[in-house]
Amino acid sequence: MKLKPLADRVVIKMTEAEETTKSGIILTGAAKERPQIAEVIEVGPGGLVDDKEVVMYVKVGDKVITNQYSGTKIKFEGEELIIVKQSDILAIVE
Repeated sequence: MKLKPLADRVVIKMTEAEETTKSGIILTGAAKERPQIAEVIEVGPGGLVDDKEVVMYVKVGDKVITNQYSGTKIKFEGEELIIVKQSDILAIVE
């Protein structure tokens, strides 16, 4: 099966949190910060949303930074994914 978002929605998968710092210190589970960088898995078609034309700027495979608590968490075929509006994406990481 394939998950295809509607309108201005984007399906993302959060990246794993770093387990060690740059200096080599190993972090415990409680010390890890929730990552805000995610990979775009699927993108909706955009179009007319609330009487405004929405152009989709992200594409599958992009690394993006999102609002920390935005979106709807789902489990699809054993993977934890989040569906967000494109407006909840703050930046594309290049």
